[in-house]
Amino acid sequence: MTAPEWLASPNFTERRDGYDPGLIVLHHTAMESAEAALARLRDPDAGVSAHYVIGETGRTWQLVSEDMRAWHAGAGEWRGRGDVNSRSIGIELVNSGRHPFAWPQMLRLEVLMQDIMTRWRIPPEGVIAHSDMAPVRKSDPGERFDWRALALRGLSVWPGPEVSRRIADPAGFADSARAFGYPCDVDAEALLMAFRLRFRPWASGPADAVDAALADDLARRFGVDHTGPAT
Repeated sequence: MTAPEWLASPNFTERRDGYDPGLIVLHHTAMESAEAALARLRDPDAGVSAHYVIGETGRTWQLVSEDMRAWHAGAGEWRGRGDVNSRSIGIELVNSGRHPFAWPQMLRLEVLMQDIMTRWRIPPEGVIAHSDMAPVRKSDPGERFDWRALALRGLSVWPGPEVSRRIADPAGFADSARAFGYPCDVDAEALLMAFRLRFRPWASGPADAVDAALADDLARRFGVDHTGPAT
């Protein structure tokens, strides 16, 4: 596939404290066109940007160099670490949030992610949703995004195939979700909403045994201790 088209945004700084990117944060633009999204992400008054934007046809633009700090994540944390902008590469997918993501777009995303993950040695568990690191503020890329497809290609993580059959106490869901990486200072209701956006978008109601089992599996396989303050 062709290289991304360079379309520079002025909205970036150097990464703080010498951080290299260890995360990829996926977003949707929540706008009706690529042109509108690109205009906003390059507007100095808007104060937002991303490293990459991928259109519905797979056309891809690079707005910020990967070694620089794009302004895409905002306030939040993942695995107990704040300043996600300094620790991540942000990819915006042109999508209003109301319809499925186009196949050419997903194919281009997979190729781009493979390159980035190889270049920066980012593991599959380092690929997260904007809603994962900021559950109260954000819901993108949303319930229409196919996380399982990425996981099947080694580009993200997914609970084990038999996990949903386990008996787990729903009361343990929030602790397991936080152990997997979700922010510690977010209440259980917001955690459940963010978790289900990614892993059970069809589910409803209070946290149940399936939520608890899935979160426990993810925490056991990919979690870290992040009981201290975010830095």
